Amino acid sequence: VDADDVITKEEQIFLLLKAKAKCERHLKAKVPKVHGECAVTLGVLLSPTDGFCLPEWDGIVCWPEGVPGKVVAMPCPEYIYDFNHKGHAYRRCDLNGSWELVPGNNRTWANYSECAKFLTNETREREVFDRLYLIYTVGYSISLGSLTVAVLILGYFRRLHCTRNYIHMHLFVSFMLRAVSIFVKDAVLYSGSALEEMERISEEDLKSITEAPPADKSQFVGCKVAVTFFLYFLATNYYWILVEGLYLHSLIFMAFFSEKKYLWGFTLFGWGLPAVFVTAWASVRATLADTECWDLSAGNLKWIIQVPILAAIVVNFILFINIIRVLATKLRETNAGRCDSRQQYRKLLKSTLVLMPLFGVHYIVFMAMPYTDVSGILWQVQMHYEMLFNSFQGFFVAIIYCFCNGEVQAEIKKSWSRWTLALDFKRKARSGSTTYSYGPMVSHTSITNVATRGALALHLNTRLIPGTLNGHRNLPGYVKNGSISENSMPSSGPEQYNKDEEYLNGSGLYDGDRPMVLVEEERETVM
Repeated sequence: VDADDVITKEEQIFLLLKAKAKCERHLKAKVPKVHGECAVTLGVLLSPTDGFCLPEWDGIVCWPEGVPGKVVAMPCPEYIYDFNHKGHAYRRCDLNGSWELVPGNNRTWANYSECAKFLTNETREREVFDRLYLIYTVGYSISLGSLTVAVLILGYFRRLHCTRNYIHMHLFVSFMLRAVSIFVKDAVLYSGSALEEMERISEEDLKSITEAPPADKSQFVGCKVAVTFFLYFLATNYYWILVEGLYLHSLIFMAFFSEKKYLWGFTLFGWGLPAVFVTAWASVRATLADTECWDLSAGNLKWIIQVPILAAIVVNFILFINIIRVLATKLRETNAGRCDSRQQYRKLLKSTLVLMPLFGVHYIVFMAMPYTDVSGILWQVQMHYEMLFNSFQGFFVAIIYCFCNGEVQAEIKKSWSRWTLALDFKRKARSGSTTYSYGPMVSHTSITNVATRGALALHLNTRLIPGTLNGHRNLPGYVKNGSISENSMPSSGPEQYNKDEEYLNGSGLYDGDRPMVLVEEERETVM
């Protein structure tokens, strides 16, 4: 078993059956040579005069022959992942040349207490796994929600439709599909039974597994599909992070860079290349290691997927270092002759922090470190770090490259201003609307504002509001009842004024001809 694999029940069964077949071949080859051709393999007793306990497979360990009156110790098998591989299992061969039985039970006695520590001391590990599950569930949920909003914003505003934002949208979608695939995989793998039952196998289960008939593989088709899509979307996420790095690097270092021309190439690279090696992995897995579910690496087959992903991480990290180098050089050239170097370092630090989530720099930290014992402090630190940053990376990317983007904020502000202006205009139109009729019709108006010439005059937008006076349109020959104004009589002088001033202060009257309005309550006008 590889040290960096996380074994589940299905994979443990496969490894156990493999160990059993190896033990049977070993016993068939060894027993006849030691005890003669009259021996029968696999647990059938030999001649009583031999005196030795027979080698056999007990369902967990391939035991050698035992010396009468002695205890036989065997290292805890490494093919059982959850065993303590530093411990030993014990059996006792009695003086009659038979393996000692459990008192009152026709079953061979064996002591696996040193191996099976997980059977009695798993509370602390379970707390760690529960905490990790909570971290990545919350993280991917927050990332999925924020990325969905970000994609809707970039897709809604046409002014934001450009090659750079198209690539951002592809990256956002890859993060979203990664989160969804993780939730689907967890639901498929652990549906119908508790998590503990799926991950933990008791000693008796291990012994009975090899005697059970082979399981129907057709019932695991959904699990295989879920795992395959999870690996594909995981790979596409890494490769769209690489596409972001390649795009930014090309903008900086290529003098003539056709963004639209390379967009199709980036799209095929981000979605197509992962499909190639994931399909190759699925084909090889179905042919050579078709276990019950494909939720594990199956030995060296994992490198079919891991090598391209690791290559993408390394290349992206190199691009990140090169871009930071160029930024540092530009800042030094810009601040040449200035004494304030702290501002230069702050700008470089800000640029670095902004680029880190985009380039996935945190993947480098523990990439070369193997997984250690689950109960070890280093493993816990590593897993908490990975679960935290991997699950929240989509949220950080959405914040930095959408919600904090100046262009996005400007478009949202303009849209909000237009919406509030239209809403305010409709509200004012409803509150100030009156009905007017001329001739036999009656007009009812409520006047509550005082409009005077001077400081209380309203400065309204002449393009939006027609020339009105306290809700009444000024008609030729119309004089309000009860209105008294020194300017209400026609002027004796010639009417010469600029037509552009007709809508001064929201009125259709020339400023010199504006009447004085008195406050009236619920006036009835009959024309």
